[in-house]
Amino acid sequence: MPKLSLTDNIGTITKRLFHFVPWSWSISLLCAVSITTILSSPVSGESAQTAPRELKEVIREIEEAANRQNVAEVMRLYSPNFTNSDGLSHSSLSEALTQMWKKYPRLNYSTKLQSWEKQGDRFVAETITNIQGVRKSGDRSIELNSTIRSRQHFANQKVIKQEILTERTQITTGTNPPQITLNLPQTVSVGQKFGFDVIVNEPLGTQVLLGAAMEDKIDSNRYLNPGEFELQALPAGGIFKLVQAPKAPETLWYSAIVIREDGITAITQRVRVKQ
Repeated sequence: MPKLSLTDNIGTITKRLFHFVPWSWSISLLCAVSITTILSSPVSGESAQTAPRELKEVIREIEEAANRQNVAEVMRLYSPNFTNSDGLSHSSLSEALTQMWKKYPRLNYSTKLQSWEKQGDRFVAETITNIQGVRKSGDRSIELNSTIRSRQHFANQKVIKQEILTERTQITTGTNPPQITLNLPQTVSVGQKFGFDVIVNEPLGTQVLLGAAMEDKIDSNRYLNPGEFELQALPAGGIFKLVQAPKAPETLWYSAIVIREDGITAITQRVRVKQ
Protein backbone atom coordinates (compact mmCIF):
# COMPACT_ATOMS: atom_id res chain seq x y z
CA MET A 1 0.00 0.00 0.00
CA PRO A 2 1.17 3.56 -0.63
CA LYS A 3 1.86 5.54 2.52
CA LEU A 4 -0.78 8.19 3.19
CA SER A 5 -0.45 11.43 5.11
CA LEU A 6 -2.78 14.30 5.87
CA THR A 7 -0.16 16.54 4.33
CA ASP A 8 -0.45 14.72 0.99
CA ASN A 9 -2.38 16.36 -1.81
CA ILE A 10 -5.76 14.63 -2.10
CA GLY A 11 -5.67 14.65 -5.90
CA THR A 12 -2.25 12.98 -5.88
CA ILE A 13 -3.46 10.31 -3.48
CA THR A 14 -6.48 9.66 -5.68
CA LYS A 15 -4.29 9.07 -8.72
CA ARG A 16 -1.96 6.78 -6.76
CA LEU A 17 -4.84 4.67 -5.51
CA PHE A 18 -7.17 4.45 -8.47
CA HIS A 19 -4.59 2.90 -10.78
CA PHE A 20 -5.13 -0.39 -8.92
CA VAL A 21 -8.56 -0.05 -7.30
CA PRO A 22 -11.02 -1.37 -9.93
CA TRP A 23 -13.76 1.15 -9.22
CA SER A 24 -16.14 -0.15 -11.85
CA TRP A 25 -19.48 -0.87 -10.31
CA SER A 26 -20.63 -2.88 -13.29
CA ILE A 27 -20.96 -6.04 -11.24
CA SER A 28 -24.73 -6.10 -11.68
CA LEU A 29 -24.28 -6.94 -15.34
CA LEU A 30 -23.13 -10.38 -14.15
CA CYS A 31 -26.24 -11.20 -12.14
CA ALA A 32 -27.90 -13.30 -14.81
CA VAL A 33 -25.03 -15.75 -14.83
CA SER A 34 -25.35 -16.69 -11.19
CA ILE A 35 -27.98 -17.12 -8.53
CA THR A 36 -27.42 -17.85 -4.84
CA THR A 37 -28.03 -17.03 -1.14
CA ILE A 38 -31.51 -15.87 -0.08
CA LEU A 39 -31.66 -12.17 0.84
CA SER A 40 -35.40 -11.63 1.12
CA SER A 41 -38.71 -13.31 0.43
CA PRO A 42 -39.17 -14.34 -3.20
CA VAL A 43 -41.96 -12.99 -5.37
CA SER A 44 -45.16 -15.01 -5.38
CA GLY A 45 -44.86 -18.07 -7.58
CA GLU A 46 -43.86 -21.69 -7.54
CA SER A 47 -41.05 -22.92 -5.32
CA ALA A 48 -37.65 -23.67 -6.84
CA GLN A 49 -38.15 -27.38 -6.15
CA THR A 50 -41.00 -27.54 -8.69
CA ALA A 51 -39.16 -25.71 -11.48
CA PRO A 52 -39.27 -27.47 -14.86
CA ARG A 53 -36.18 -29.23 -16.13
CA GLU A 54 -35.65 -26.83 -19.07
CA LEU A 55 -35.52 -23.81 -16.76
CA LYS A 56 -33.04 -25.47 -14.41
CA GLU A 57 -30.96 -26.55 -17.39
CA VAL A 58 -30.54 -23.09 -18.92
CA ILE A 59 -29.61 -21.63 -15.53
CA ARG A 60 -27.00 -24.39 -15.08
CA GLU A 61 -25.57 -23.77 -18.56
CA ILE A 62 -25.26 -20.03 -17.94
CA GLU A 63 -23.49 -20.60 -14.64
CA GLU A 64 -21.03 -23.11 -16.07
CA ALA A 65 -20.20 -20.85 -19.03
CA ALA A 66 -19.66 -17.92 -16.67
CA ASN A 67 -17.33 -19.92 -14.44
CA ARG A 68 -15.31 -20.73 -17.55
CA GLN A 69 -15.48 -17.02 -18.51
CA ASN A 70 -16.63 -18.03 -21.98
CA VAL A 71 -18.31 -14.85 -23.24
CA ALA A 72 -19.48 -16.41 -26.51
CA GLU A 73 -21.12 -19.33 -24.72
CA VAL A 74 -22.81 -17.04 -22.17
CA MET A 75 -24.15 -14.74 -24.89
CA ARG A 76 -25.50 -17.74 -26.85
CA LEU A 77 -27.92 -18.16 -23.93
CA TYR A 78 -29.18 -14.57 -24.24
CA SER A 79 -31.70 -13.48 -26.84
CA PRO A 80 -30.38 -11.09 -29.53
CA ASN A 81 -33.22 -8.81 -28.38
CA PHE A 82 -32.24 -9.04 -24.70
CA THR A 83 -33.20 -6.02 -22.56
CA ASN A 84 -32.08 -5.07 -19.07
CA SER A 85 -33.52 -2.61 -16.54
CA ASP A 86 -30.21 -0.69 -16.60
CA GLY A 87 -30.32 -0.22 -20.36
CA LEU A 88 -27.97 -3.04 -21.37
CA SER A 89 -28.46 -4.75 -24.70
CA HIS A 90 -27.05 -8.04 -26.01
CA SER A 91 -24.01 -6.28 -27.49
CA SER A 92 -23.30 -3.96 -24.54
CA LEU A 93 -23.61 -6.86 -22.09
CA SER A 94 -21.09 -8.85 -24.13
CA GLU A 95 -18.67 -5.91 -24.17
CA ALA A 96 -19.04 -5.28 -20.45
CA LEU A 97 -18.51 -8.95 -19.59
CA THR A 98 -15.38 -9.04 -21.72
CA GLN A 99 -13.94 -6.02 -19.91
CA MET A 100 -14.93 -7.32 -16.48
CA TRP A 101 -13.33 -10.72 -17.02
CA LYS A 102 -10.12 -9.11 -18.23
CA LYS A 103 -9.94 -7.35 -14.86
CA TYR A 104 -11.01 -10.44 -12.89
CA PRO A 105 -9.72 -13.62 -14.58
CA ARG A 106 -10.80 -15.67 -11.55
CA LEU A 107 -14.43 -15.24 -10.51
CA ASN A 108 -16.60 -17.86 -8.84
CA TYR A 109 -20.34 -18.05 -9.54
CA SER A 110 -22.74 -20.11 -7.42
CA THR A 111 -26.39 -20.53 -8.34
CA LYS A 112 -29.76 -21.09 -6.74
CA LEU A 113 -33.27 -20.50 -8.05
CA GLN A 114 -35.62 -18.64 -5.69
CA SER A 115 -39.02 -18.94 -7.35
CA TRP A 116 -40.58 -19.18 -10.78
CA GLU A 117 -43.84 -18.90 -12.66
CA LYS A 118 -45.06 -19.52 -16.19
CA GLN A 119 -46.44 -16.58 -18.16
CA GLY A 120 -47.70 -17.75 -21.53
CA ASP A 121 -44.72 -19.21 -23.39
CA ARG A 122 -42.22 -17.66 -20.94
CA PHE A 123 -40.74 -18.59 -17.61
CA VAL A 124 -40.19 -15.79 -15.09
CA ALA A 125 -37.61 -16.66 -12.43
CA GLU A 126 -36.41 -14.69 -9.42
CA THR A 127 -32.78 -15.42 -8.68
CA ILE A 128 -30.08 -14.26 -6.30
CA THR A 129 -26.45 -13.93 -7.31
CA ASN A 130 -23.25 -14.25 -5.36
CA ILE A 131 -19.97 -13.52 -7.13
CA GLN A 132 -16.56 -13.78 -5.48
CA GLY A 133 -13.14 -13.29 -6.93
CA VAL A 134 -9.57 -12.08 -6.50
CA ARG A 135 -7.35 -10.24 -8.94
CA LYS A 136 -3.69 -9.24 -8.75
CA SER A 137 -2.37 -5.73 -9.31
CA GLY A 138 1.40 -5.92 -8.95
CA ASP A 139 2.00 -7.44 -5.52
CA ARG A 140 -1.48 -6.52 -4.28
CA SER A 141 -4.55 -8.77 -4.11
CA ILE A 142 -7.93 -7.17 -4.74
CA GLU A 143 -10.94 -9.13 -3.47
CA LEU A 144 -14.47 -8.76 -4.75
CA ASN A 145 -17.74 -9.96 -3.20
CA SER A 146 -21.09 -9.13 -4.77
CA THR A 147 -24.67 -10.21 -4.06
CA ILE A 148 -27.48 -9.32 -6.47
CA ARG A 149 -31.14 -10.29 -6.70
CA SER A 150 -32.86 -10.16 -10.07
CA ARG A 151 -36.00 -11.15 -11.94
CA GLN A 152 -35.38 -12.78 -15.31
CA HIS A 153 -37.60 -13.78 -18.22
CA PHE A 154 -36.76 -16.88 -20.29
CA ALA A 155 -38.14 -17.94 -23.67
CA ASN A 156 -36.84 -20.66 -25.99
CA GLN A 157 -34.06 -21.49 -23.51
CA LYS A 158 -32.69 -17.94 -23.59
CA VAL A 159 -32.76 -14.91 -21.27
CA ILE A 160 -34.85 -12.23 -22.95
CA LYS A 161 -35.37 -9.70 -20.15
CA GLN A 162 -33.84 -8.90 -16.78
CA GLU A 163 -34.65 -6.57 -13.89
CA ILE A 164 -32.13 -5.93 -11.10
CA LEU A 165 -33.95 -5.81 -7.74
CA THR A 166 -31.18 -5.46 -5.15
CA GLU A 167 -27.41 -5.20 -5.31
CA ARG A 168 -24.46 -4.77 -2.96
CA THR A 169 -20.80 -5.10 -3.94
CA GLN A 170 -17.66 -4.77 -1.83
CA ILE A 171 -14.04 -4.57 -2.95
CA THR A 172 -11.10 -4.73 -0.53
CA THR A 173 -7.33 -4.58 -0.85
CA GLY A 174 -4.35 -4.24 1.46
CA THR A 175 -3.09 -6.14 4.47
CA ASN A 176 -5.84 -4.84 6.76
CA PRO A 177 -8.73 -3.19 4.85
CA PRO A 178 -11.10 -1.18 7.04
CA GLN A 179 -14.04 -3.13 8.45
CA ILE A 180 -17.07 -1.00 7.69
CA THR A 181 -20.83 -1.05 8.19
CA LEU A 182 -23.04 0.46 5.49
CA ASN A 183 -26.39 1.80 6.68
CA LEU A 184 -28.51 2.44 3.60
CA PRO A 185 -32.07 1.40 2.66
CA GLN A 186 -32.65 -0.71 -0.44
CA THR A 187 -35.94 1.02 -1.29
CA VAL A 188 -37.16 4.56 -0.60
CA SER A 189 -40.10 6.71 -1.65
CA VAL A 190 -39.81 9.63 -4.07
CA GLY A 191 -38.56 12.75 -2.31
CA GLN A 192 -37.77 10.84 0.90
CA LYS A 193 -34.81 11.91 3.03
CA PHE A 194 -32.66 9.06 4.33
CA GLY A 195 -29.30 8.39 5.91
CA PHE A 196 -26.26 7.23 3.94
CA ASP A 197 -23.79 6.20 6.65
CA VAL A 198 -20.50 4.35 6.27
CA ILE A 199 -19.13 3.51 9.72
CA VAL A 200 -15.61 2.24 10.37
CA ASN A 201 -15.92 -0.48 13.01
CA GLU A 202 -12.42 -0.12 14.48
CA PRO A 203 -10.75 2.63 16.55
CA LEU A 204 -8.77 5.05 14.39
CA GLY A 205 -5.86 5.55 16.76
CA THR A 206 -3.25 7.67 15.02
CA GLN A 207 -3.98 6.39 11.53
CA VAL A 208 -5.00 8.69 8.72
CA LEU A 209 -8.41 7.86 7.28
CA LEU A 210 -9.56 9.11 3.89
CA GLY A 211 -12.82 8.50 2.12
CA ALA A 212 -15.58 9.68 -0.15
CA ALA A 213 -19.15 8.88 -1.09
CA MET A 214 -21.19 9.54 -4.18
CA GLU A 215 -24.59 9.04 -5.77
CA ASP A 216 -24.70 7.91 -9.37
CA LYS A 217 -27.52 7.38 -11.86
CA ILE A 218 -27.68 3.88 -13.28
CA ASP A 219 -27.49 3.61 -17.04
CA SER A 220 -25.64 1.47 -19.54
CA ASN A 221 -22.90 4.08 -20.05
CA ARG A 222 -21.81 3.75 -16.41
CA TYR A 223 -21.00 0.08 -16.89
CA LEU A 224 -18.08 0.99 -19.12
CA ASN A 225 -17.34 4.50 -17.78
CA PRO A 226 -17.58 4.44 -13.96
CA GLY A 227 -17.37 7.59 -11.86
CA GLU A 228 -14.49 8.69 -9.64
CA PHE A 229 -14.29 10.04 -6.11
CA GLU A 230 -13.02 13.21 -4.50
CA LEU A 231 -11.28 11.99 -1.34
CA GLN A 232 -11.43 13.85 1.96
CA ALA A 233 -10.03 13.26 5.44
CA LEU A 234 -12.49 11.46 7.74
CA PRO A 235 -11.73 12.55 11.31
CA ALA A 236 -15.15 11.31 12.53
CA GLY A 237 -14.41 7.66 11.71
CA GLY A 238 -16.76 7.33 8.79
CA ILE A 239 -19.05 9.08 6.33
CA PHE A 240 -22.39 10.39 7.54
CA LYS A 241 -24.71 11.94 4.99
CA LEU A 242 -28.39 12.85 4.80
CA VAL A 243 -29.56 12.57 1.21
CA GLN A 244 -32.87 13.11 -0.52
CA ALA A 245 -34.37 10.79 -3.10
CA PRO A 246 -35.31 12.19 -6.52
CA LYS A 247 -38.87 13.38 -7.09
CA ALA A 248 -39.51 10.73 -9.73
CA PRO A 249 -39.03 6.92 -9.59
CA GLU A 250 -35.60 5.69 -10.66
CA THR A 251 -32.74 3.51 -9.44
CA LEU A 252 -29.42 4.86 -8.13
CA TRP A 253 -26.04 3.56 -7.05
CA TYR A 254 -24.69 4.84 -3.72
CA SER A 255 -20.98 4.16 -3.40
CA ALA A 256 -18.32 4.83 -0.78
CA ILE A 257 -14.61 4.23 -0.34
CA VAL A 258 -12.59 4.25 2.89
CA ILE A 259 -8.78 4.31 2.74
CA ARG A 260 -6.04 4.05 5.31
CA GLU A 261 -2.36 3.18 5.27
CA ASP A 262 -2.84 -0.59 5.41
CA GLY A 263 -5.97 -1.15 3.35
CA ILE A 264 -8.89 0.03 1.26
CA THR A 265 -12.57 -0.93 1.34
CA ALA A 266 -14.99 0.18 -1.36
CA ILE A 267 -18.70 -0.61 -1.33
CA THR A 268 -21.73 0.12 -3.44
CA GLN A 269 -25.45 -0.50 -3.03
CA ARG A 270 -28.40 -0.08 -5.35
CA VAL A 271 -31.34 1.97 -4.03
CA ARG A 272 -34.69 1.84 -5.80
CA VAL A 273 -36.80 5.00 -5.63
CA LYS A 274 -40.49 4.13 -5.80
CA GLN A 275 -43.66 6.21 -6.13
